[in-house]
Amino acid sequence: MKQGLFITLEGIDGTGKSTQLRLLVQHLKKRRLAVRVTREPGGTKIGERIRKILLASATARLAPLAELALMYAARAQHLQEVILPALARGEIVLSDRYNDASLAYQGYGRELGAETVRAFDRIICARIQPDLTILLDLAPRLSLQRAHGRQSRRKSKQERFELQGTNFHKRVRDGYLAIARKEPRRVKVVQADGPLAEVQAKIRKLVDTFLARRRKRS
Repeated sequence: MKQGLFITLEGIDGTGKSTQLRLLVQHLKKRRLAVRVTREPGGTKIGERIRKILLASATARLAPLAELALMYAARAQHLQEVILPALARGEIVLSDRYNDASLAYQGYGRELGAETVRAFDRIICARIQPDLTILLDLAPRLSLQRAHGRQSRRKSKQERFELQGTNFHKRVRDGYLAIARKEPRRVKVVQADGPLAEVQAKIRKLVDTFLARRRKRS
């Protein structure tokens, strides 16, 4: 592949995003493709420190605008240190969330509005937008059940967004689906309520088709 590609996985908490990402990485590496796997918030030492601040804010009532600013601070470092260098090397950057998450979670979930988020995005991300986004869609009631089950198995506390309740997650889901409707060529919706292998097969088909089309154009 002559140039790097940027692929993101998105979805509300409990959709199985991390597991599906891991399986997709295995698939791409079997095809001997150079893949750079990363996540947000995080992906760098500074980003992971910011992630800890965000996770620690579950009961600290972090102001929504402060939350958004921290997300984009981590993203700015992520772009500079990880994403841009990997794309320049011609790798496939595969990220667990990126800027669509800010529009969905802070713009819709925290009700800051799309324009507020896009103002940050124009400054930080500019033209660095995903080439393909896989949106795992699941009803909030089911996603929260999964998230609670995951926390019970790990014997760990609920995370920041899991504490927000169903209405918050409904708004986030609405945000994600609004993005998908606006950008159907980039954002592909995959229903995440089926068996793990079935969901992964759909994701692989979408990614393989996308890669094949890019090769034809190159």
